[in-house]
Amino acid sequence: MNEPSRASAPAASSPPAPDPVVAQPKDPLRFLSQVLDYAVRRRASDIHLRVKNHPIVRVDGTLRPIRELPSLSMSFMEDLAQTIMAPMHWDKFQEEYQVDLSIGLKGIGRVRVNVFYQRGTIAMALRVISTEIPTPQDLGLPNLVNEIVDLERGLVIVTGATGSGKSTTLAALINEINFKYAKHIITIEDPIEYLFNERRSIISQRELGVDATSFANAMKATLREDPDVVLLGEMRDPETIQIALTAAETGHLVLTTLHAPAAAETVTRIISSFEAEAQPTIRSKLAQNLRAVVAQRLLPKMSGEGRTVACEMMTVSALIREYILEPLKVKEIADLIKKGTFAEGMLSFDQSLFELVRRGEITEEMALQHASSATDLKLKLEGY
Repeated sequence: MNEPSRASAPAASSPPAPDPVVAQPKDPLRFLSQVLDYAVRRRASDIHLRVKNHPIVRVDGTLRPIRELPSLSMSFMEDLAQTIMAPMHWDKFQEEYQVDLSIGLKGIGRVRVNVFYQRGTIAMALRVISTEIPTPQDLGLPNLVNEIVDLERGLVIVTGATGSGKSTTLAALINEINFKYAKHIITIEDPIEYLFNERRSIISQRELGVDATSFANAMKATLREDPDVVLLGEMRDPETIQIALTAAETGHLVLTTLHAPAAAETVTRIISSFEAEAQPTIRSKLAQNLRAVVAQRLLPKMSGEGRTVACEMMTVSALIREYILEPLKVKEIADLIKKGTFAEGMLSFDQSLFELVRRGEITEEMALQHASSATDLKLKLEGY
């Protein structure tokens, strides 16, 4: 049998056409300024830079590529990383394969940057920090949250997912204290985000890797620095939690953040981060010193432009203290928040969502999607 004819096949295969070469920016800082300017004009919350990708921005929670700008090469990302890093940051990056830092750019302001490796190449996640610190009213925070600035002592925790605006809420509260009271405020951050202009208070801002080696070490030193108010960027581990509680116990107001979905879960997360034998002591300290927990989520506005905040607020009452001390009752704290009133310092997520719908800021569909009890909220929205 004859073989099939191969006359139509080329004598030798042609090499594949090379990918088109996209001209890379020559000046890393100028390019970064372009990206950040684009992000600011479109009110993007975050920027992502990755090898073989166009710059990507997150606008109202949605990721969008900037196709007008070129995709980035490995060599350009390395140049950009070395350009924005101080030698100590570069050394840390080489050792740990990730680093946090903040930079200031003319005409843009401060930018928080996380540089990391992914699939063996350098990537960055950036966030522009507004030069103007918003007020609690600008952020749409409930009056209950704003009352935190009048506390003299104790622990206040702002909780929520990454990107839910925790740092901005804390900055707004710190600045309110700055305007109202003559106090010494110490911030411990990784990295420093908002820069405060001193008004009635004096403000000492400390950055990890620049002014301190760790949150725990900075907190220990803070107790010897005559503070009235301490802003601790994050309670990352049991040691930091323990020192934050000690600072609150010794008469200071400590404001900090924690990753937890709601106020009641915050209490459970703190206690469970300790070994079983240490938990009774932590329960006692938490019950005595915790003053409030604010949990927040950012939701798209009905207008389609921007996002608004939904808040849950737990003010620690005598009954809440009792529940914190009793392992079997901790789970009932969520019900106390749900049934509590504004007068008791309580605001549930569902109450907050109801108010946002009533004011026309979010759709009913969005509210029900994020409700703790969609059935109960739907009935309330229908007037039952």
